[in-house]
Amino acid sequence: MDNMMMKHINMIQRIDQLIHMQATGTPEQLAKRLSISKTKVHRLINIMKDLNAPIVYDFALQSYIYQNEVGFKFGFYTGAGGMRA
Repeated sequence: MDNMMMKHINMIQRIDQLIHMQATGTPEQLAKRLSISKTKVHRLINIMKDLNAPIVYDFALQSYIYQNEVGFKFGFYTGAGGMRA
């Protein structure tokens, strides 16, 4: 897998963690936290939405949130649910 794709996947996993904690902050704060541009934040959020993530921005919390409980997983898993290396 190419390096750029892995960077995107890792960034999406980090954003997912922050959304679950309701700790993304504003798009500007999230961009600063992740050391990326605000444009890239919006691009990654849109990719997540394209993958059916029910993401909205909550102005009261000043954080992106999930409208429904979801989780992001990427990788191959054994029948018992454990991830294979």
